Amino acid sequence: MRRSNTDNSQNSQLLDPDDPTITGVRKKCLDDYDDEKRTALRQMDYRRRRKEKQKIKIEFNVTSIIHRHNFLLKLAKALMTFGAPSHRIESQLLAAARILEVDAEFIHLPSVIICSFGDNDTMTSETHFIKSGGGLSLGSLHKVHIIYRAVVHDEVSARKATEQLDDLLSAKPLYPWWFRCILSFWLSVLICPLAFGGSFIDMWIAGCGAFVLCFLQLRVAAKSAMYANVFEITTAMLVSFTARGLSSIRSQIFCYTAVSSSAIIGILPGYLILSSSLELASKNIVCGSVKMVYALIYTLFLGFGLQIGSDLYLLFDPTARHHLTTLAADISTSATIIGTFAADNSTGSNSSLSSGLGPVYGTFTFTNNTNVMQTDVIGGCYRPKHFGWYLQPFPFWTQFLIVPLFSILSSLANLQPWRSRQLPVMVVISCASYASNKVANHYIFNRSDIVSAIGAFTVGLLGNVYSRKMGGTAFTSMVTGVLFLVPSGLSQAGGITADGSGVDIGSAMIAVTIGITVGLFMSQALVYMFGTRKNAAVFSF
Repeated sequence: MRRSNTDNSQNSQLLDPDDPTITGVRKKCLDDYDDEKRTALRQMDYRRRRKEKQKIKIEFNVTSIIHRHNFLLKLAKALMTFGAPSHRIESQLLAAARILEVDAEFIHLPSVIICSFGDNDTMTSETHFIKSGGGLSLGSLHKVHIIYRAVVHDEVSARKATEQLDDLLSAKPLYPWWFRCILSFWLSVLICPLAFGGSFIDMWIAGCGAFVLCFLQLRVAAKSAMYANVFEITTAMLVSFTARGLSSIRSQIFCYTAVSSSAIIGILPGYLILSSSLELASKNIVCGSVKMVYALIYTLFLGFGLQIGSDLYLLFDPTARHHLTTLAADISTSATIIGTFAADNSTGSNSSLSSGLGPVYGTFTFTNNTNVMQTDVIGGCYRPKHFGWYLQPFPFWTQFLIVPLFSILSSLANLQPWRSRQLPVMVVISCASYASNKVANHYIFNRSDIVSAIGAFTVGLLGNVYSRKMGGTAFTSMVTGVLFLVPSGLSQAGGITADGSGVDIGSAMIAVTIGITVGLFMSQALVYMFGTRKNAAVFSF
């Protein structure tokens, strides 16, 4: 194959662990296996035919060249549709092409895969452009990986694998849209007190905002291409407008930062950050850099929408604007006392003159930067001590209940089946991610990048150890933990509102992104530093 020679010479394309050049799996024959089996059985007597049927347990990949091409095209489409880690797509397609003995080359670009099939006999080639979008679907992605491994290990024919992929692509989502809206509601309800210091009342308002946002995303934006272009800005404006209006109530029982930040948690580009980090680690500069920049610009869109929604409400309510300005001035105001002093004892003054020290008098200035209101501000929310329990932050012990529950719901929201062996592993890694993030934030202040790096290091370490020692899939087990790091890291950077500036929100996301990337790099280097060398791309699926 032309592609394999180029890879061997440059050593730039890391092989998939299921590649036939590593596993040694080879095809058994070149004709269609169904036809060959029927012909062979027809020439046997009854006893030999019955005995031969019992001995046949493995079906080899001997389908026609058209079926092989169709399988590779369907596999490429399925991998992109269900959100496969794009740093592994090319290597997986090449491994499938080798076992099927197809001369093929693949180039992966954002949202597009270019497949080129060559024919050495006629010296011709045909090129296919596969364009597909889609979101993360962990359950379907795991099924695609099982089909891919069955083909690569020569356990199922390409024709049957193509039928299985067709059924998977045409199947309905694992959960209906209304159930996903309920999941989004509870995710925002739980993350509000956990990451953004929201109260018992704030969490329900944030949950309602997330429910509306998810409904617009699944039922409106998915059917209207025109609205999909402005979906992020309009939803962020709606959430921010509502949160600012509730926070402007004189009783001050609602917190703008907690409500607005946790309500849009479902559309944060957490998975894009993970995917781009993996691609950059595998030296896929084009896809990795494009997705990384898109995630940052996407966050700026959210910040811009939040700022417009807040300012729009303040435009209609000048009293709220004046109150907000006064509150900010009161918090930043420092008390300064200026005075003069002079010595009352003339004897002391004469002795001072005789000693050459001069008279004992002058001026003094005392400045107190501690404001009384600052002690009542917790996590950007006004929480005086005389407020009831339903207006106070949640106690520490509630985190032991909220974190596992949030991890389970987050995995289900990414279409992970409820009855799966991977789900408990995802929850454990996600809880460890939050615990390490919390401990690091206790000792390291105002450094969201370092805190996120420590959390990502924990996720990468556990995920890669699980993949290497227990034979699991590292990528799917790490997804929930990394997605947990995004709201946690942004909360340490001042929340998604980030002082109300879209540029500040972008810089906060950059800090969190850099921390996650460095943490994943370090964990991968540490795990694969010991033991046998791994021939696959880093953070393998």
